[in-house]
Amino acid sequence: MTFTVTVRDHMMIAHSLAGEVFGPAQRLHGATFVVDASFRARELDADGIVVDIARATAALHTITSALSYRNLDDEPELAGVNTTTERLCQVIADRLAERAAAGVLGEPGRRLASIAVVLHESHIAWASYERALERG
Repeated sequence: MTFTVTVRDHMMIAHSLAGEVFGPAQRLHGATFVVDASFRARELDADGIVVDIARATAALHTITSALSYRNLDDEPELAGVNTTTERLCQVIADRLAERAAAGVLGEPGRRLASIAVVLHESHIAWASYERALERG
């Protein structure tokens, strides 16, 4: 059995995608994403929660704010990364995992089983990535 808490934010980015498969998206273009981050735990803590929703929301917002209104092609930490929707899911999930391990999400964040991120590119298309976490 798994319990899940999901929080939502959004971000607006610019980027280009390398590779013929992307056709016109090889040129610089913008994207607006609705971002859902789901935090999963096998059991609730003593207070009956998976993670503090306010802390989870703040952590997600910190990450999306750092990516928003940026040309991701110019971001040194993303150099050489084809910033597809799928890859951006992974980037956000990894950054959330780092914050969970560092205690930013509080003690319940250290007990999470996994974090999943969904980027909604439109009302008809989205991608996701889920990563297991080491339990502390």
